[in-house]
Amino acid sequence: MQAKALSHPLSCSPWRPRHHLVRRLPLPSAVALHRQMITHSMPAEKLEVFKSLEPWVTQSVLPFLKPVENSWQPNDLLPNPSQPSDEFVDEIRALRQRTCELSDDYLVVLVGDMITEEALPTYLTWINTLDGVRDDTASSSSPWAMWSRGWTAEENRHGDLLRTYLYLSGRVDMKMIERTVHHLIGSGMDVGTENNPYLGFVYTSFQERATFVSHGNTARLAKGADPILARICGTIAADEKRHENAYVKMVEKLLELDPNDSMLAIANMMRRRITMPAHLMYDGCDPDLFEHFAAVAQRLGVYTSHDYADILEFLIDRWALEKLEGIKDEAKREQDFVCGLPPKIKRLQERADERAKKLDLRQVKFSWIFNKEVSI
Repeated sequence: MQAKALSHPLSCSPWRPRHHLVRRLPLPSAVALHRQMITHSMPAEKLEVFKSLEPWVTQSVLPFLKPVENSWQPNDLLPNPSQPSDEFVDEIRALRQRTCELSDDYLVVLVGDMITEEALPTYLTWINTLDGVRDDTASSSSPWAMWSRGWTAEENRHGDLLRTYLYLSGRVDMKMIERTVHHLIGSGMDVGTENNPYLGFVYTSFQERATFVSHGNTARLAKGADPILARICGTIAADEKRHENAYVKMVEKLLELDPNDSMLAIANMMRRRITMPAHLMYDGCDPDLFEHFAAVAQRLGVYTSHDYADILEFLIDRWALEKLEGIKDEAKREQDFVCGLPPKIKRLQERADERAKKLDLRQVKFSWIFNKEVSI
């Protein structure tokens, strides 16, 4: 059973209530009135840190990208239109029969995950706001730029694959989904990274692991109804895991070269809470669409407040933050704060879960599934 916005991990961290970041208006695109106030917070002298890392990126980060010829493509996992038409139609019919076994609430989560992936233009735009690592020409030979373009190319397949699957299923209202994507790309995102790659790479480390967890759980839940969908979601999860490893490695390197400011950046992002990139999601109908989607994901166990705490615990261990030495007093205080955060989150979430058991579920209509009601 689900607590209210307090425990929606997709919309905010789970240990304190949060009001909506934005008010959405019925305009041609959702207008976010909340805007990031701090920009270009990284001191200019820090640019040299990222310039000096370019050979390391070439050697240690770019290998996380797979050659195109060795990469899966959406067509590999979907009915193949190049085969004889009767076979193609038979495969689509079989796909539709399998999707009949998928529940409405599962479809809501799958659609929400797909829409998040489809907002990829925003994510590349965001990466290219980060000082010291941006692609200045859209074809730069900088290793940082080569990574961001290669990452984007690999991620681009995720939305294509899920969108085509859902389109063929006939179970969802594609026009309302497309409107949601349209609004979301137009609205952008505000995750508080201040054009600062220290903050940005902490964010991507967390976010890539969160999407790995989410897609992995949608794969698990699909196994009984549609093994092919389970394979689709699992394939995407594997990509997210590989990308997570790359971003985690970047922060690991920053901690090695600049432990003081890196520790401050990690604490900074944890204090402001990791907001998921599709938090401005809007379909033109439901001003609280993202919070409702997050509530369904929590209830199904696709991505939960406990996952949020587990991810933070994982990163603390991976970056060996408890053992970090040679940092100033302020960074030491922030080190203590971050390392003490997971058990605090879990304790507060346990209390929220107990309160949630006493609440009645309520029904919310989702335009993505033809205004059917789903419990949150």
